[in-house]
Amino acid sequence: MSQAMNLHHMPEAMTLHRSLWAGRIMSAFVVVALVADGTIQLFAPAQIASALQETGFALDLTRTLGPIILACTILYAIPATAVLGAILVTGFLGGAICAHVRIGELGSPPELISLLLGALTWGGLYARDRRVRALLPLIR
Repeated sequence: MSQAMNLHHMPEAMTLHRSLWAGRIMSAFVVVALVADGTIQLFAPAQIASALQETGFALDLTRTLGPIILACTILYAIPATAVLGAILVTGFLGGAICAHVRIGELGSPPELISLLLGALTWGGLYARDRRVRALLPLIR
């Protein structure tokens, strides 16, 4: 009987394992994208100068924005602080979306990328952290 019970729970364990890896992959994508963004802002601000000017931000803000992005990303990447990191990352991305809406770029590629990264931030966390799934039970 216990063998039949183990077979019944096996698909659930496999689903959780797949969910964990899907969450890790989504989260890794977010971390890589944000580390790249933060690094460019910190070390190669000339590459994004035109984008900053279009949104009304001064070029010298990259020395502030780069470390903020990197700090939020580090908090997101560490499991113990991932929820705080996700809140901060999506707040930052929301600000980026707002900047593009303000200048009339609704649906622009940078805005859509920010939206996608925000969704992946929480989707990855949801898939890899049972505490978040317990807090937001989408499926019963």
